[in-house]
Amino acid sequence: MAVKKIPMRKCLGCNEMKEKRSLIRVVRDPQGDISLDLTGKKSGKGAYICRNVDCYKAAVKSKRFERAFSCAIPKEVYEKMQEELEKSE
Repeated sequence: MAVKKIPMRKCLGCNEMKEKRSLIRVVRDPQGDISLDLTGKKSGKGAYICRNVDCYKAAVKSKRFERAFSCAIPKEVYEKMQEELEKSE
């Protein structure tokens, strides 16, 4: 019997490859809104982050979300995402 492949994604904060299930997806939907996708099923361009606030802060500080989504992200969006991340921990 064949072994099922586990999807791997890179965390924007720590740059480590981890299992997709252990990461949180950040998505930019077709309207341009950026939010956390805790289900992993929203449509749009996605980037992944650990369920760790330190990884999130590192990604924000180095502007990795802005590079991943090729757009400027307002400070309010970052604050909202951090609140949602802290609630989900």
